[in-house]
Amino acid sequence: MFKDLRETIEAYKARDPAARTTMEVLLLYPGIKAVRSHRRAHWCYEHDLKFLARLISQASRRRTGIEIHPGAKIGKRLVIDHGMGIVIGETAEIGDDCLIYHGVTLGGTGKDVGKRHPTIGDNVLISTGAKVLGPITVGSNSRVAANAVVLNAIPENSTAVGIPARIVTVDGHKVDYVGEVDQVNVVDPVSAELAALREDLAKLKRRESELETEGTDSWII
Repeated sequence: MFKDLRETIEAYKARDPAARTTMEVLLLYPGIKAVRSHRRAHWCYEHDLKFLARLISQASRRRTGIEIHPGAKIGKRLVIDHGMGIVIGETAEIGDDCLIYHGVTLGGTGKDVGKRHPTIGDNVLISTGAKVLGPITVGSNSRVAANAVVLNAIPENSTAVGIPARIVTVDGHKVDYVGEVDQVNVVDPVSAELAALREDLAKLKRRESELETEGTDSWII
């Protein structure tokens, strides 16, 4: 238990530039408090102490703003940055070394029974406001952009953006979208359009210079 806690604190310090000391992370970060409470709630849930499990999880929700159902399975070194407004459903599964930002939902669609929530692989980043819905899988080492709504499976080593989410890179290669996406930057379509206009303008200027040169050469002849 102490080893897991120590590794989680180090993961926070590695991923969050604002995390300065071990004591600060341990005492002041809501994400680490929520996951520690979830470990206790999940133990109760697995031992058929369902009411006590929900009592612990709801108390944690009030303290941290992060709602994790006791039935959810969470791997090692999960980092929840800021955390407010996160919801993780009963049958959700999260692998090791994941990073989740505030406003994320790992929820259901209301159409499924049994396994109703997503399975998240290892080293997955889910950005602010993203919604991953249904019994789908997000492959390891993948990235979900801010405010994306994921309704279909995402392969490993991929990046998904948009509503509904679409795959834009796989194994570092672009699929059908210009620009790279990380946890901070998603390509702005207005910026992309401006870049295209600047390129067209540069082509026109080059053509104008060529025509002027041709006209000068004709006059000399």
